[in-house]
Amino acid sequence: MSTRHINPEGLHRSPAFSQAVVVEQPAKTIYIGGQNGVGPDGKVVGPTLGEQARQAFRNLATILESEGASLANIVHWRIAVVEGHTFVDEGVAAFQEVWNPADPPPAITVHFVAGLGPDFLVEIDAVAVV
Repeated sequence: MSTRHINPEGLHRSPAFSQAVVVEQPAKTIYIGGQNGVGPDGKVVGPTLGEQARQAFRNLATILESEGASLANIVHWRIAVVEGHTFVDEGVAAFQEVWNPADPPPAITVHFVAGLGPDFLVEIDAVAVV
């Protein structure tokens, strides 16, 4: 399996995301449903976006590990943030805690939404290729 991260000339190049990711051979693809800041007990872990983002990333890592994969296998994140909150400070800090800067960053889409479930501030889904 070959994965290429695409950042063509003429487009902004960021250390935080790739413009696109190409998977060139048959591989196992894992589609991960939206993960919130919910702990194993099913309760929201805290009132801040940072706390909830860290837990959502931990949940993603747990799912991937159950399939022999890691966060480095993610080729696309889709992040929903409740309006009135910003992902730039706390969310990016949480991302930087879990992402190895030596790995090429995935493609990322961030949406601001009117609301999520009760007390949820962020939801992250992902596609990983192993």
